[in-house]
Amino acid sequence: MNSVDVAIIGAGTAGLNARKAALAAGASVVIFDPGPLGTTCARVGCMPSKLLIAAAETAHSAEQAGEFGVHATVRVDPVAVMQRVRRLRDGFVSKTIKGMDRGGSPIPARPRFVGPGTLEAAGERYAARAVVIATGSRPTIPGPWRAAGDAIITNEQVFELERLPESLLVIGAGAVGLELGQAMHRLGVRVTVLDIAGTLAGLKDPELIDLMRKSLGVDLHLRHELWTVEPVPGGVRVQFRGEDGAERDDVWQHILVAAGRAPRLEGLDLAAAGLDPMPAVDPRTGRVGESRVYLAGDVSGHRMLMHEAGHEGAIAGANAARHPAMAATERLTPLGIVFTDPQLATVGRPGAFVGSFDFASQTRAKVLGRTNGRLDVYADADGGLTGATIIGPDAEHLGHLVAWAVQAGFDVEQALSMPFYHPVLEEGLRSALQRLARQLASGPPA
Repeated sequence: MNSVDVAIIGAGTAGLNARKAALAAGASVVIFDPGPLGTTCARVGCMPSKLLIAAAETAHSAEQAGEFGVHATVRVDPVAVMQRVRRLRDGFVSKTIKGMDRGGSPIPARPRFVGPGTLEAAGERYAARAVVIATGSRPTIPGPWRAAGDAIITNEQVFELERLPESLLVIGAGAVGLELGQAMHRLGVRVTVLDIAGTLAGLKDPELIDLMRKSLGVDLHLRHELWTVEPVPGGVRVQFRGEDGAERDDVWQHILVAAGRAPRLEGLDLAAAGLDPMPAVDPRTGRVGESRVYLAGDVSGHRMLMHEAGHEGAIAGANAARHPAMAATERLTPLGIVFTDPQLATVGRPGAFVGSFDFASQTRAKVLGRTNGRLDVYADADGGLTGATIIGPDAEHLGHLVAWAVQAGFDVEQALSMPFYHPVLEEGLRSALQRLARQLASGPPA
């Protein structure tokens, strides 16, 4: 029997941060991962998707250059695009794997519980005072689409394509579906995006949904009635009625399923750890109920984002190291970014007051030829900033400014006292804040 203070299952972003925090607290640590190593972000998530988006933005910018009096002929090489994606992606993965050696290489096995604090892996047993589960998540495939068979791909296969497909049916209008769908469309792929929930990238405001969908330029159906999913030579035949009432009967080479993710818990034998059913997880400590087990990263189902996984890993690792003496940690201000064009950033939470700004009226946005979008910034009645929804150019940067302000506890007047250069897109945030200040001064909304 091998004895350690902390056993960590999963060497992704959450697991590696948990190990770092546990080691810093003086704990002995063992970490398991059967591979492939390299983190979800580097291998099949954040980084390869942004490489594909960068190619699409380059092609789209060249196609739109005529607006500036610059004329270019665009030819997309479907093989070269994917070669660059994989080449640079492999470099990111390699760099990530090299960094794993600090603290010891992961044991290449998938452990299972044989007791509340005992794991078995590769014929060995490990007794731990606490266990951190950081096994990530996996894409889910809704039942009706399983009939498509081998034509189905997810984020785990799409970047392995040797060339851009001729056509792609995307299932799911969340961040992954919209980012990859629009990128493929701009690279010359015939793309249709289907969803059933009636929402777009988590937006609930009908005006913002309408603004976003009109700006994406993709064949998009947020509600549909599915009739047929049938493998045929060259792809999959799909029949459906879109929300516009039109009936579609077409063949797509691949179906990219981006319809949600589920915790990767299979094979762990949670019942042996007394975790079947799984108790609630405390997001401020990572602890599962009253057990000696902690969750971190996508497997917790909290916020499936890389920076959140890193934060959760640090919380869970530190608490596992001092188990059962824990410390609650306040979570980061929620920040989500969808890297479409226009980009979408969601920050914090709505407040009682909202100040809005339309990028169509901003000079810097006009200079750039990127005027699609709206910025809504929120505050409570006491003037404290609570968050924002930003659709527009470089929303990734504007979203960070608001997130930092909310995290720092700024009120509207404090935010307005910060420097704003001219001419920059950030002036749109100042305009929204000014309108928010006027609303606060005039009293509660009707």
